[in-house]
Amino acid sequence: MMSTPLTLLAAGSLRSAFLPLVAHFQQHTGLAVDAQFGPAGLLRERIEAGAPCAVFASANAAHPQALLQVGLAQECQGFAGNQLMLTARRSPDNDGLDWLALLSTPRLQLATSTPGCDPSGDYTWQLFARIEAHYPGLGNAIAGRAQPRVGGRDSLSVPPGEIAGAWLIRQNLADLFIGYAHYGPALAACDDLRTLTIPAPWNIRCDYQLARLRADPAALALYRFILGDVGQRYLRQAGFMPFSDAE
Repeated sequence: MMSTPLTLLAAGSLRSAFLPLVAHFQQHTGLAVDAQFGPAGLLRERIEAGAPCAVFASANAAHPQALLQVGLAQECQGFAGNQLMLTARRSPDNDGLDWLALLSTPRLQLATSTPGCDPSGDYTWQLFARIEAHYPGLGNAIAGRAQPRVGGRDSLSVPPGEIAGAWLIRQNLADLFIGYAHYGPALAACDDLRTLTIPAPWNIRCDYQLARLRADPAALALYRFILGDVGQRYLRQAGFMPFSDAE
């Protein structure tokens, strides 16, 4: 008799790491896993509404901790780190500009993910607040121009296999996109795009946290596999930083 699959709800940014990770886990344990991806804030809402979930992998700590506080999670643990990165359309007018100059240029359309629904959006607004603290008026002006295009309840659906920033720019829905830095190597191969690192004093630490919601051995096995050496290797290969080195 086939066992009911373990439901893994995971932040969309984890797809490139978790698809091979889950395949490895299934092959070596014989346990089936149903991995579903989406904005972590919306996944948390599904869990709170009663959706089945054995393990929840969030792009922040706040959502797992909220589930822990109300007794829906058994335990939580940080498991990966990330940072923010700017993706820009290549053009003669813009190629000489650095990341802050690009963000400060009103003629350029800036797209982001959606705060509240998606931690990527929350981290982006933390970046705007950091800019505002150093350059009063500028951070708020950038935030006022930013358009949350993805990661929300009624957002555009990015086609499977596409990276949001690249897709939005190529669809002429944006000139700039702030997203996660682990996509950098894949985007660096694109001749029509520039990827710009946001320097350390400005960049935001993105701590990913794992929550175990079920007490059974299968859920514990998946939780420990993600935290263990093999699971962590898949995260490194996908461009994620170790949890402790996410500064």
